[in-house]
Amino acid sequence: MKSRTELRVRYAETDAMGVAHHAVYPVWFEVGRGDLMRTLGLPYTEVEARGFYLMLTDLQVGYRRAARYDDLLTLETQVLEARSRTLTFGYQVLRGEERVALGETRHIATDQHYRPASIPEDIRALLAAGGQP
Repeated sequence: MKSRTELRVRYAETDAMGVAHHAVYPVWFEVGRGDLMRTLGLPYTEVEARGFYLMLTDLQVGYRRAARYDDLLTLETQVLEARSRTLTFGYQVLRGEERVALGETRHIATDQHYRPASIPEDIRALLAAGGQP
């Protein structure tokens, strides 16, 4: 399953050339993750209420085209892999049919003391099912 989030490039997100700054893409990815998890019926607030966090361990962004001020973009987010302690999310930023950027984030589950922890089986199964095409 993929979630689709519409984003409009705000003026504050651009550089002096009117191009979306590279630093906003990870923020957009976070918006997409939140939307995907809510779509799956698992808001991140519930994850934390169950006693664990999903800490970022790796972030990759491949920039293909410039996104500019006021562009309407679509962010597609999906679970690529759900393992016992780690999750990988994939992202695609589109302007119409044109690919603007691709990305991935990896996360490790930790307890509230930041020690690695297993993702509860019901949550992992939900996320793994959401990651199917």
